[in-house]
Amino acid sequence: MRAGGVLMHITSLASPYGVGTMGKEAYEFVDFLVAARQTYWQVLPIGPTGYGDSPYSSYSTYAGNPYLIDFDKIKEEGYLRKADYNKINWGDNEEHVDFNILLENKFKVLRKAADRFLKKPADDYEKFLKKNKSWLDDYSLFMAIKSKQGGKTWQEWKKEYKLREKTAINLAKEKYKKEIDFWKITQYFFYKQWNELKKYANKNGILIIGDIPIYVANDSCDVWSNPKEFKLDENLEPIWVAGCPPDGFSEDGQLWGNPTYDWDYMKKNNYKWWVKRIKYAKSLYDVVRIDHFRGFAGYYAIPYGDKNARGGHWEKGPGFNLFKAVFEKCGKDGIIAEDLGFLDKDVITLLKKTNFPGMKLLQFAFDTRDGGAYRPHSYIKNSVAYTGTHDNEPTMGWFKNAKKEDVKRTVTYFNLTKKEGYNWGMMRGVWSSVSDYAIVQAQDLLGLGNEARMNLPSTVGTHNWSWRAKPGVFTEELSEKLAYLMEIYGRCEIID
Repeated sequence: MRAGGVLMHITSLASPYGVGTMGKEAYEFVDFLVAARQTYWQVLPIGPTGYGDSPYSSYSTYAGNPYLIDFDKIKEEGYLRKADYNKINWGDNEEHVDFNILLENKFKVLRKAADRFLKKPADDYEKFLKKNKSWLDDYSLFMAIKSKQGGKTWQEWKKEYKLREKTAINLAKEKYKKEIDFWKITQYFFYKQWNELKKYANKNGILIIGDIPIYVANDSCDVWSNPKEFKLDENLEPIWVAGCPPDGFSEDGQLWGNPTYDWDYMKKNNYKWWVKRIKYAKSLYDVVRIDHFRGFAGYYAIPYGDKNARGGHWEKGPGFNLFKAVFEKCGKDGIIAEDLGFLDKDVITLLKKTNFPGMKLLQFAFDTRDGGAYRPHSYIKNSVAYTGTHDNEPTMGWFKNAKKEDVKRTVTYFNLTKKEGYNWGMMRGVWSSVSDYAIVQAQDLLGLGNEARMNLPSTVGTHNWSWRAKPGVFTEELSEKLAYLMEIYGRCEIID
C-alpha cells in the first residue's frame, strides 16, 4: 500500500505550557492528519531526556518523557488545579522550548499531582505497576537515587549504589520510597495519556511510527541495571563509545559517547536484552524505526575519553543472528531500518536478509559530497522516502545554504519553481516516487527554514530539539491541499 505521513515530534506541537504534550493539540494534529489523508504520524523517541535534551539520549529505553504529560488531562482526573500551573512562566517564545524553564517548573507541578494521587490512587494503578514491574522498579529507583545524589551520573554515585550492592539497594528502596513513588506515578500519567492518544489515532486510521536509537545513554538505567550487556571496564566505565568516522560532512567525525554493546555476551543469551527492547517498542508503536541500522552490521568504536572520533575503528556487529532471534519472538513486520551513512557490502546484505524497508533521503540526492544514489528514479518500492529527517535542515533551509551547483541540479531535476515553492516541489518528489512510504517534515509543509531546524548533529545547544509550531498553523486549507495531492499521487484510499 502506498501511503504518506508527517514527521512531527510531540514536543514540537503548540501548547500554552512551554512544550508540546499529549493534550488537546496532539488530538487536533491527529484530526489534521486524517483530513489531509495521511496514514502515518512519525515521532522521535519518547523517553525521558537527559543532558542536552536529546530524545536520543534517554535515562531509560522503556520509560516515557514526563515533559510530554499534559496538565489539563491530569486536572480532569482531579489531581491538579488550574492554579497549580497556569500562572507559571513557561517561556516567552511560542516557537521555542526553553528546557531550563521546563526542568525547573514541570516537575514541581507533577509533584503536586503525585501527592494528591498517592492519597487516592486510580483504580488501575496497581495493575499498571504489576504489568510494568520488569523495568519500572529499576527505573524509579534509578531516578530516585539520581535525584538524591544531586543529579550526578550513576558512575559518580556512592560505590554501594553504583555497584548495586544488595544491602544498600534494599535500604534505598525504604529510605527513598516517596521519591520512588513519584517516578512511578509520572510513568502512570505518561502511559495513560500515551495509550489514549494512540488509541484515538488508530481509531481514526492514523498509524504511529516510533523511533528507537540503536544505542542507549551512558547515564541511563539501562546501563546501570544491565552492565554486562555493555563493554565496560572494572570501574564500570565504558571502554569504547559509539560515533561515526570523519567524512565529507565532518572532518572530526561524530562522537556520540554511548557505550558500545558486548555483542559476544549478548549472543550467549540469544540477544535477550534486544528482543525484549524491540518487543516493547512494537507494543508502543504501530511501526518501529531503528536508528543507525548500519551499526548491526559493523559499528565504529572510539576509545572512551577521546575528544573526537578520529581515533576510532570499525568492529563487526551481530549481523543477522540478532534479527533471527528478534523474528522468532516479535515477528518480521513493522520495522523500518535507518540505513543512512556509510553503507558497505555487509550493511546491504543485512538489509536484504531482514527485508526491512530502508530510507531514501531526498536532501542527499544532489549533494556533490555524497553522490546521487538518493535520486527518486533509483528508489525501490520497499523503502521510505523522506524530504529530510530531524538531523537535516528543513528543505527551505537547505536551499538557502547548499552549494549553487547542488541547488541548480535539484531545480533542474524536479523543474522546481519559486511560484509553487521549492518545498512543495521537493515533497512532490517523494510522493511521486515508487517508495511504499513517503514521509515529509512538518517544517516542509509549513515552508519554514533553519529557524525551525530540529537538530544539528554532534552539537549541544539551546536551539537543538526546541522548535515548536505556532498555534493554528495546521489549517483546513493546508489539509485540503495535502489531501488532494495524496489522491493525485495514489497515497490514500480513493473516495468517490
